[in-house]
Amino acid sequence: MRILKPVLVILAVLLLGGALARTVFSTQIGEAVFRAAVKKNVGRNALAGAPDGLTVVLVGTGSPLADPGRVGPMTVVAAGNRVFIVDAGAGSGRRFGELGLPWGGVEAAFLTHFHSDHIDGLGEVMLQHWAAGGADTPLALYGPAGVERVAAGFNEAYALDATYRIAHHGTDYIFPSGNGAEAITFASDGGAVRVYERDGLTVTAVPVDHSPIEPAVAYRFDYKGRSVTISGDTVKNQALIDLARNTDVLVHEALNPEMVGEIRDQLKDKGAARVSKIMNDILNYHTTPVEAAEAASEAGAHLLVFNHIVPAQPSRLLYPAFMKGTKQAFDGPILMGEDGMAFELPAGSDKIIRKRLD
Repeated sequence: MRILKPVLVILAVLLLGGALARTVFSTQIGEAVFRAAVKKNVGRNALAGAPDGLTVVLVGTGSPLADPGRVGPMTVVAAGNRVFIVDAGAGSGRRFGELGLPWGGVEAAFLTHFHSDHIDGLGEVMLQHWAAGGADTPLALYGPAGVERVAAGFNEAYALDATYRIAHHGTDYIFPSGNGAEAITFASDGGAVRVYERDGLTVTAVPVDHSPIEPAVAYRFDYKGRSVTISGDTVKNQALIDLARNTDVLVHEALNPEMVGEIRDQLKDKGAARVSKIMNDILNYHTTPVEAAEAASEAGAHLLVFNHIVPAQPSRLLYPAFMKGTKQAFDGPILMGEDGMAFELPAGSDKIIRKRLD
């Protein structure tokens, strides 16, 4: 026993020393990994190497339904070094930063309609445009009638926050004149209308059918012979098809009715009649994947990409079921949109270069 006690003490010291060494070593590894991540990611511009032309980034491809891999809807279109945002769903402002997109390049944002899931990330977008982007003028916020109410509401909601940031950081770094958003309203009930035209970029809007939600519009961006069309929320719509004629990329919302119907029925069986009714109601004002493929075919689009995906698709194993029948409706390439997916459309070319921003 006298011999055993010292041995136990020595073993305890060795074990504690090993644990201490592991702790120190783990700390050093963590610090090194953190420094490397900061060096790689802080201040980077994911668009810096893009060719002149259009670059399309799916920042958020989700919907109001929870999806672990997708934030709310946002599509970014860059024309040269000018960056434009279409819609701002929940979490999309943070995802914009995670993808290394440049707040300092943001020139304007466009809203397709005012459903909560398309605007509930707008406060973060306004804030980052101002604080991270160093803006000295408010965010130009384009939309159909009603956008002025949306802008005014977010401006008021963030008014106190703005005073805190100015007081904390000072007016040499946070310019008071750049706070908030300034609404730019356009008519949306008379067919196609050019809502933006500057330095070779044209943005055209058309009314789409998301009834009873009115107004609702789709947008097309044209720059140096390249184009992208973004549907917003709608049923299959002839005005959208006409807008998308020969577009390089058609970013189209999609709802799979069989999958939503399964969710609806399960909710009803479990006694959740109210939510089951809501799931049933959403079936009548969205486009099915097959209908979106038909629209792409009729428009002569070169690439169809699904976004605003309903219901959630947490695994790629679900994609074939979601897109069932689409290949029979459109013989061009079809992609299931994912956050961080990007497409470069170089000027003077018909190439569509697929990338991922991570």
